[in-house]
Amino acid sequence: MEKFLASFAPYAYALMRIIVGLLFACNGGQKIFGWFGGVGGEAVPLSSLFGVAGIIELILGVLITVGSLTGYAAFIASGEMAVAYFMAHFPQSLWPLENEGEPAVLFCFVFLYIATQGSGIWSIDATSSGRRRRRYY
Repeated sequence: MEKFLASFAPYAYALMRIIVGLLFACNGGQKIFGWFGGVGGEAVPLSSLFGVAGIIELILGVLITVGSLTGYAAFIASGEMAVAYFMAHFPQSLWPLENEGEPAVLFCFVFLYIATQGSGIWSIDATSSGRRRRRYY
């Protein structure tokens, strides 16, 4: 199965980057604009810790989605999610299933993976260099 699907890997990676970036941007929009019901039904103050997190998530989510400065954006987003987990979820319980921290853990590790892989195809980074970036293993 892996041999057959390997030819689709660049496209699957691009789709993953785009979808995860969009979801992250939506989380930011939920915090700062109150989209999708907001946090408690409304937007949070931008000067609050939650508001700053929302700004970071919205900006980095858009950068990851369009594939611009992807490695840097994903690395920072990974760090933000690690901080979010240890500040908001870990004090409640050790296990993500008990403390509702699964999204933070998943975002953290997916962004860490994206940071190691770069933008890939279908990205501004790939088009701005005039060619697709190739990986040599």
